[in-house]
Amino acid sequence: MTDPIADYLTRLRNAIKAHHRVVEVPASKLKKEITKILFEKGYILNYKFVEDGPQGTIKVAL
Repeated sequence: MTDPIADYLTRLRNAIKAHHRVVEVPASKLKKEITKILFEKGYILNYKFVEDGPQGTIKVAL
């Protein structure tokens, strides 16, 4: 994977188009901050940071 932010946004976009309610993405500090901003601006319903393993995941409710 060469561009983790593009991958993150693509996962969100694909989940929205497929009418999924929740999508999980690998976490990073930058992705966590982007997720917080998306929530504050009203683009996502909710989010949860899950610390499982060295990297963790982000669960995003759409």
